[in-house]
This record gives sequence, structure tokens and C-alpha cells, in this order.
Amino acid sequence: MAERVRIVEVAPRDGLQNEAVTLAVAKRVAFIEKLIAAGLTTIEAGSFVSPRKVPQMGDTAAVLKAFEGQGGVSLPVLVPNMTGLEAALAAGAREIAIFAAASESFSRKNINCSIAESFERFAPVVERARAEGVSVRGYLSCVLGCPYEGAVPLARVVDVAERLATLGCYEISLGDTIGAGTPNAARAMLRTVAERVPMKSLAIHFHDTKGQAVANIYACLEEGVRVVDSAAGGLGGCPYAPGASGNVATEDVVYLLDGLGFETGVDRAAIVEAARFAFEALGKGRALPRSR
Repeated sequence: MAERVRIVEVAPRDGLQNEAVTLAVAKRVAFIEKLIAAGLTTIEAGSFVSPRKVPQMGDTAAVLKAFEGQGGVSLPVLVPNMTGLEAALAAGAREIAIFAAASESFSRKNINCSIAESFERFAPVVERARAEGVSVRGYLSCVLGCPYEGAVPLARVVDVAERLATLGCYEISLGDTIGAGTPNAARAMLRTVAERVPMKSLAIHFHDTKGQAVANIYACLEEGVRVVDSAAGGLGGCPYAPGASGNVATEDVVYLLDGLGFETGVDRAAIVEAARFAFEALGKGRALPRSR
């Protein structure tokens, strides 16, 4: 039996949050429905951040409500604080994600606090979530470089990843936020983090700024990682990482994994169609950035 790799689809949240166009709830629900039909079982549904700061994620509660009672699919949502958690719980969220950074500068730009302060903020959030039976995933930004500081010490990446695990995150997604990584750097980073956090609790999240994302994923698969974040159509970016391009495209990740003999349960052609739907809804036309 082929070994399985779980794909975490981030386009409905991480992908759409950086777009100029804000999609109506019905369009976001339809997008997620297409991703589910393609075989994805973990799909970021949105975030409970201030709609004034991220209007693209407004009405995430309504998006979640549209899938109330649907089994077999996890729809995690991002929460920045206790207020966000309360809103997520009221909407029926069963998994949340919190976000930290390995860069002090990025932490202050992204969530307006230091790394240490971010853990003080998230500790009660994680405690409450787990008490409610809600799973918590952790995102760690800037593991291979920061738009403000440049190179980030690997020791700090390891330290913050370990702190997220200790806090209670069942999985830590290691994010190359600016897409600066190369295969050897990605491999070394993952290997070092895995010395302190079990590989089974790690995921990878690459942006494709310099066209290295698929190569980086391949290197990390060789190291033993089996969870990969990606976005249909390569949607995404980061408002606090100037110049960074979108996430690695889910259809490209599936193509890689199929070629390597891994099982994903994902239909690549259906992912392409879901991406085309999103591009059309966003006013980008039906064509994807490059031929699929």
C-alpha cells in the first residue's frame, strides 16, 4: 500500500486573504465545496480576525455554518486572540490555528507584539480551545528568512516550534513566508526542528517566490515529513512580506506526490477546476498563472 501524504488546503483562507476582491460567502462556500469534491479532507475555511483589518475574511462564521454537520472534513479557522476563539466556538469550529513567528520584526508587523508576548496571548486561547475539545494547529512564519531581518537563526526556529508544541499544538506548520528557501536549507531546517519536535507533528508550508517550492517539498519528503500545506491555483501571499508570491499550488504538489507514488486521495484535475472557479470569481479570468 502506498504511503499517504496529507495535503492541507489553505486557499480559502491564506489564499483569499491577500486578494483585492472580497468574495461573497456563497462563492467561498462553493469554492470549498469544489475542494472537498476533489478529495481534500483538511481545508482552511477562514479566520476570525477583525474584518476591518482583513475584510476578505469577514463572515467566516457563515461559511462554517454552511458545512455544519458535514463529516469527514476538517475546516480549521485562524484565530488571533480570545475574542477570535469565542467567535470561532460560537460558529461551531472544531479546529483552530494560531500563528507565531521565528522573527521578532515579523511578529511585531504581523500581530503587533513580540514573540514572547504572542505566547502570553495564545496560552489561554489554546487552553480554552482544548478544554472545549477543539484541536489546535500552530503556524510558524519565517523559518527560512524574514522580509525585515533577512536570515533567521535556526536555533530560534527550533525554539519557537518547540514552544508551540509544548503549548498544545498537535501540529506545527513550518512556513517559508518569503519563499527564500532552497532544498538544502529546507532539509537542514526540517531535520534540526525534528530533533526537538517529532516529525509526525510537523508540516511544511512553502511560498513559491523563487520557484523553489516543489523542490523544497521534495527535499522535506525525503526527510520524512508527511503533511504539506498548499493552495489551489497558487493563491496567496502575505501582506506583511513585501514581494513574496503565492503559496505553492496544490495541483503542482499533487502532481509531485503522484509521481513519487504517494497516496493523497486528491484528484488533480478537480483541483485545477476549483482553482479556475476561484480565479474567475476573483476577476482573474479562467486562466491559471501557467499551464496546468
